[in-house]
Amino acid sequence: MTDAPDPTPAAARSAGFFDRPRSSMAAMAVSLVALGLAAAPYATGSDFDGRVRTYLLKNPEILQEVSAALQERESIVQARENGVRTDAINQRAAGNPSLLAVSARDPAFGPVDAKVTVIEFFDFRCPGCKATAPDVLRLMQAHPDVRFVFKDWPILDRGTDDVSHYAARAAQAAHREGKYLVVFRALMAEPALNKAAIDGILAANGVATPAAQTAMASPETARHLADVQTSASGLGLIGTPTFFINGRASASIQPADIDRAIRAAKAG
Repeated sequence: MTDAPDPTPAAARSAGFFDRPRSSMAAMAVSLVALGLAAAPYATGSDFDGRVRTYLLKNPEILQEVSAALQERESIVQARENGVRTDAINQRAAGNPSLLAVSARDPAFGPVDAKVTVIEFFDFRCPGCKATAPDVLRLMQAHPDVRFVFKDWPILDRGTDDVSHYAARAAQAAHREGKYLVVFRALMAEPALNKAAIDGILAANGVATPAAQTAMASPETARHLADVQTSASGLGLIGTPTFFINGRASASIQPADIDRAIRAAKAG
């Protein structure tokens, strides 16, 4: 998951519910803890460093054990933090259901009167969004009785870089021409998204028309994206992708977990 900006889209941070890279500080912590444990039997003597080094070379599994323990602890802490954030989001959603209202401008697929509605807030450049996109499309096929709503929330632009907004406007233009899903799939599949690639995707799918260009630049499209930003801020969303199943945010972005939540909502 890619973290949302705080407080404006221009300052998006990178992190996520997917495995985050271990920082050098974490690696240093592992080394220091491991050194301390390994050095315990040799706490006396003149060649302390040499004895520690020899011990670690003879017992490298100690470093692996400490590293595994640290990773497990980080996973527990991260899961706890995710749960706290999700609870806060759900409280805001319950207190103000209009924040999750589905606009006629939102690309939506499935029965209007579906028992279950899945809403996704996403950015076309978000790694987590790209990774889950094929599975989201498969979930749509697996659950034709569920309504899927896409909230284009471009948060990764910085300074003069507006590729995320450009992609969102392109997708909105495709939506107006009934070609949202094919463009969505292509934009998510493009690893190096830029304006030239976006233009190429529109052209390949018959959306590079004067009407589409007008739609991309229209005040209405700008207002729609601004409204999505307002909703995301009101909900206190921290990044993309964020999934809601029947108005409740999922702490996980794993497709299997989303599928379970959908099935539980159907059975409820």
